[in-house]
Amino acid sequence: MSLLNIFDIAGSGMSAQSLRLNTTSSNLANAENASSSAEQTYRARHPVFAAVMGALNGGSGLEQNASRGVQVLGIVESTTPVQSRYEPGNPQADANGYIYLPNINMVEEMANMISASRSYQSNVEVANTSKQLLLKTLTLGQ
Repeated sequence: MSLLNIFDIAGSGMSAQSLRLNTTSSNLANAENASSSAEQTYRARHPVFAAVMGALNGGSGLEQNASRGVQVLGIVESTTPVQSRYEPGNPQADANGYIYLPNINMVEEMANMISASRSYQSNVEVANTSKQLLLKTLTLGQ
């Protein structure tokens, strides 16, 4: 593997973790948004990732256009049921006096945010270390 491919891998990892941070922050921002029906209630969203391992292209044995890294397959909504709470005085209550709250676990979302932040930092460190190695390689002949 070429040392330059490491930048593509680290970059795709940073993009994936950035999407994960954005999705988590969206979940946290909507955690207390009440609704008058279960169908209209915000549901927690989570990104789905896949590792991409590119194959060798061409018969020469050289790696050409081999894609590696992280691919975002999509963002899925949680299937956990929304919470219903009896609050007949709430202006958003339905005819039975219930409001519906998102199915967001704040502790889980905060753990996701910390994990995504650490993963992003790790990918930045990989890119920086690779850059330093390339610079050291250029000075070998001096």
